[in-house]
Amino acid sequence: MLSELDKVLEEIRKDKGIDRDVLIHALESALVKAAHNKYGHGLDIEAHYNEDVGEIELFQFKTVAEEVQNITKEIGLAEAEKIDADAQVGDEIGVKMDTSQFGRIAAQTAKQVIMQNIREAERETIYSDYKDKKADLVTGFVHRFEKGNIVVMLGKHEALMPAAEQIPGEIYSMRDRVRGYVLDVKKNAKGPQVIISRTHPGFLLKLFELEVPEIAEGIVKVHCVAREPGNRAKIAVQSSDSKVDPVGACVGNRGSRVQNIIHELHGEKIDILPWSDDPVDFVRSALQPAEISEILIDEQAHSMEIIVDDSQLALAIGKKGQNVRLAAKLTGWRIDIRSKSKADKISKKYREDLIGIPGIDTALADKLIDADCTSIDAVAAASAEDLAGMLGVEQGAAEELKAQAQALLGAGHEQQAPEATDE
Repeated sequence: MLSELDKVLEEIRKDKGIDRDVLIHALESALVKAAHNKYGHGLDIEAHYNEDVGEIELFQFKTVAEEVQNITKEIGLAEAEKIDADAQVGDEIGVKMDTSQFGRIAAQTAKQVIMQNIREAERETIYSDYKDKKADLVTGFVHRFEKGNIVVMLGKHEALMPAAEQIPGEIYSMRDRVRGYVLDVKKNAKGPQVIISRTHPGFLLKLFELEVPEIAEGIVKVHCVAREPGNRAKIAVQSSDSKVDPVGACVGNRGSRVQNIIHELHGEKIDILPWSDDPVDFVRSALQPAEISEILIDEQAHSMEIIVDDSQLALAIGKKGQNVRLAAKLTGWRIDIRSKSKADKISKKYREDLIGIPGIDTALADKLIDADCTSIDAVAAASAEDLAGMLGVEQGAAEELKAQAQALLGAGHEQQAPEATDE
């Protein structure tokens, strides 16, 4: 059986893609295990591949003794000298074993261990091949379906695309070509598992790198991506070269580049916008195509209140809130959108409440509202110094206004938060 070993090793290496040395080690381990099962686990047995004859040889190591008391672990000096002329009492001598004596059970054990080692080697090969491909694109073919998940063949290896990583509405058949993003490579009891995704924002990013040379070359940088897979996505880009328009580079001549990506995503709409370090400008771009009238920022809450004309409200919010959700994901800011008419109604109610404080007129009320101090409670709680800064008045005047607000609250004035209505 072993006389054809080199041929068998080469066939397995080509078929399984496993290194020859790994296979030899597997065979050595298998034969040692088979020998232990037949002759006993207490024996000191080693296996070595003989390059000259193309065979794996087994050796049982025994101690050279003047008088042999345990034939399984000792060998007489005269016998040892036949193996090694320089043998001396106390030396360890390897006695070659006859592998043909193992029999059917031993051969079966050897086969099982060999197959186990081959499987382990295959798993290690898969893990080694794909652990460095995380966040890369791969292409394969639909191999089978498992409870909503899709098993994709990537060459000789399988990958899993879970249901949650599939774009809603996409339908696949057996042998369909599918491209995915390597989300993870997991090690488990059954071997490594390559997980691919078509919904991850990184998938869209990699498609742009593939289609837009300026991104691959580093001239155009993708700062952030937000997606609702299968429906719409937003991507913000910036150019390090003033001669290169980042948005134009991504769109391509007559939209050719972005259309290739949209085709890959089966119709997912993509908004490409310029990146800006200014959060106000960035949010304004992120809410396109809607036109923004006014933006009120709350740095502490990391939120923005966006005021738009009534005609722009539906466009700013988007179908089922999609436009504003994607803009918030892209920019990292909480975004609240109000129509100008509702904002005016709220401001009017704030103004009416503030004018109720003796000494506050319309102009001062508007200054307080601009400073986000919109109620009698807020005026009463503010420091005189802050009020003076908001209103542009002397601190003494600010203290008087604060006292008037506190007096109103003390007199039982009921403060109610204004509500926006369509009435």
